[in-house]
Amino acid sequence: QVQLVESGGGLVQAGGSLRLSCVASGRTFSSYAMGWFRQAPGKEREFVAAISWSGGSTYYANSVKGRFTISRDNAKNMVYLQMNSLKPEDTAVYYCAADGTGWGRVTRDFGSWGQGTQVTVSS
Repeated sequence: QVQLVESGGGLVQAGGSLRLSCVASGRTFSSYAMGWFRQAPGKEREFVAAISWSGGSTYYANSVKGRFTISRDNAKNMVYLQMNSLKPEDTAVYYCAADGTGWGRVTRDFGSWGQGTQVTVSS
């Protein structure tokens, strides 16, 4: 398994930007697909974005497509989520997750999770 720690959350005004970071422990990071999920108060956790082990494939929820960008740096064991044009409905706890299949196409394959970082977007 891989241990994950998120950072970069905070309070931002609508229309602003934030970049979330997630650092992973372990020497096999480059074999994992990585993803970002979020959970708003009173709602179920939902998929936001994912990136395959090589970075060659990325996937996004329709609600963030064109505004968020996922990327990774395998040399640094890092995955990022650049969030632009933020909206109040983006307010949630954001979680980093790892998928041992390497592909990131199936939500249930994400088996390792970080503790989350709070993102709050004010109107």
